[in-house]
Amino acid sequence: MNNTTKRKVIIDCDPGIDDSLAIMLALSCEEIEVIGITIVCGNAPVEMGFENAKKVLKHMNRLDIPIYIGADKPLSKTYINALDTHGADGLGESFLDNVEGYRQDDDAITFLSKALQEDTCSIIAIGPLTNLALLIKTNEEAFNHIDQLVSMGGNYRSHGNCSPVAEYNYWEDPDAAAIVYEQMRKIHKQIHMVGLDVTRKIVLTPNLLAYLERLDSVHGSFIRKITDFYFTFHWEWEHIIGCVINDPLAVAYFLKPELCSGITASLEIATDGIARGQSIVDAYDFYKKEANAVVLNQVDVEGFFTLFYSKLLNKAPQELDLLKHLISEESV
Repeated sequence: MNNTTKRKVIIDCDPGIDDSLAIMLALSCEEIEVIGITIVCGNAPVEMGFENAKKVLKHMNRLDIPIYIGADKPLSKTYINALDTHGADGLGESFLDNVEGYRQDDDAITFLSKALQEDTCSIIAIGPLTNLALLIKTNEEAFNHIDQLVSMGGNYRSHGNCSPVAEYNYWEDPDAAAIVYEQMRKIHKQIHMVGLDVTRKIVLTPNLLAYLERLDSVHGSFIRKITDFYFTFHWEWEHIIGCVINDPLAVAYFLKPELCSGITASLEIATDGIARGQSIVDAYDFYKKEANAVVLNQVDVEGFFTLFYSKLLNKAPQELDLLKHLISEESV
């Protein structure tokens, strides 16, 4: 596939274990061109996220891709990281060697402003939406140029993961999420919300990881290093044998939308109180507001893992002979 047919993408993220897997997948897809990575505080503080993104790019031999540092705190709330989930280094306590240098002159907001006005580009946002809210505040016209916006965040019928009703990315900076969703309504566009309803079904199990290692020891060893802590966390807190890898589904959906389905609806974000960060989906059109979201609630799990493994490992789907069996075995 030549460069002229590739869709240009910016990944806005807070690496983070599953963010790292999402970056790995995106860089393995010949259909898209990652023109930059922007970092926001979330799972890890912004400087730690910057270091982790560099580690992933080094592993993928893609240090040609620039990384831009963005917001180091939410718009108005106190910053609360998720290192209890992602480890003291934000990357599963793998403590991989840092990559020196690589700091850009522009910050994330400046880069987003320039890139979106120069060419057709989409954004896959897999962290809190602080950078995008700041872009709206500083250059609304640039934000309006986003071709497609996919956001890993929120939940509809699924329960939350940091409160009974809220998913972490939207809970961390609910004010930013509210601004972004309202701006999309204003410009008559829709966010593709890849929330917990679908991501909770994407579980990397011990057998799936072992199979990946057998197929590719280099990628397999790297993923085991960064997910081992995640496996332990999910067992202790959710009694899951494996780990939920939320963010790669956002990339997979961007590449192959038929992997997921859902509803189109008006969506608003609660910003304070007991419902902080809740994504309130008006599925029955109570408020008669224009739809600003495609809320995904169904996912083809086998289709996701087939895409993830085939792209990451550069193998034809038919070569993944055990994958279907391993997925069906785990779902019994």
